[in-house]
Amino acid sequence: MPIEIPSGLTPELVPLSWLIGEWEGRGRLGAGEGDDEHFVQHVEFAHSGFPYLKYTAESWLADEDGKRIRPLATEVGYWQLDRPVQDADGGPGLRPPDIVPAYTSADEVESLRNSSDGFDITVTIVHPGSIAELYYGQIRGPQIQLSTDAVLRGAHARDYKAATRIFGLVNSDLFWRWDVAAGGEPLAPHASAILHRVSRPESGRAPAE
Repeated sequence: MPIEIPSGLTPELVPLSWLIGEWEGRGRLGAGEGDDEHFVQHVEFAHSGFPYLKYTAESWLADEDGKRIRPLATEVGYWQLDRPVQDADGGPGLRPPDIVPAYTSADEVESLRNSSDGFDITVTIVHPGSIAELYYGQIRGPQIQLSTDAVLRGAHARDYKAATRIFGLVNSDLFWRWDVAAGGEPLAPHASAILHRVSRPESGRAPAE
């Protein structure tokens, strides 16, 4: 399926470009069976010329028909290719990046492709309640697999040890699943959803296969 490449996108975000835009849909908590509760979610992946995507997600508990009952959760984060830091990169803090990005062409980005014919990625997600997740994984076409390398918890945060997340584009919809190890239990289904695209960025190029 052709994927529209947004205009103004730094080359190293092209592998992630199919995520960009706003998505909304419905999901289930737990394994999605029996009495597991329903929720609706709104997700946005946005770019602003930097070599990362900004991610925001808001969720609400809902009834079986998708009517919102009350707020459930929110999270924010950043998604990017996992590659060595270059002199052109910004940070820490307000140290500005060079005008010319570290990777300026598709060929240079292709040099980052891994042995599985995908790209290594890293994702940082922050939650209310003094919890932050650092994920590593890979993106291969319209499929993403992530596992936590570390979970940072504040002194009064709930127990939370590890997580995995998977994302996939299926018939133009975004499917995702999140498994969590918490409360002294091993990894188990935490939530899953199917999101429909509700807006897409302007495209400045021909579709990419």
